[in-house]
Amino acid sequence: MTAFTINGRAVDVAARHDTPLLWVIREHLKLTGTKFGCGIAQCGACTVHVDGEPARSCVTPLESVAGRAVTTIEGLSPDASHPLQKSWIAEQVPQCGYCQSGQIMQAAALLASNPSPTREQIIEYMDGNICRCGTYLRIISAIQRAAREA
Repeated sequence: MTAFTINGRAVDVAARHDTPLLWVIREHLKLTGTKFGCGIAQCGACTVHVDGEPARSCVTPLESVAGRAVTTIEGLSPDASHPLQKSWIAEQVPQCGYCQSGQIMQAAALLASNPSPTREQIIEYMDGNICRCGTYLRIISAIQRAAREA
């Protein structure tokens, strides 16, 4: 059993210690907002926060989150009222939507550490989160809006 907190709730999970956190989140805890993209930490679709820092859950072993706090897209805001979630809608970011939870979680970590990032800082911080639909300009605009309105 591995004990940790997810979205503010204490859990004990019976899974192998080397099971990727992504599969624990999706299959054991049934929180399906976090997506599988590449499986090698190259696309960012699976981004969650571990103790407030972005982490690629597809390569994060379960044992590494023992006693720690994990936040998924479901835990960012229970009613979609987070400034990023609102700005994502206002800027019409999603097309297919598959990468969006990872994009939002990466952006949330940015704004938590830098509430007023420049465009260049946004681009640098978000580098590595891939959007196959190419909505990068909308993503940047949404992050800028969220920073202004937060």
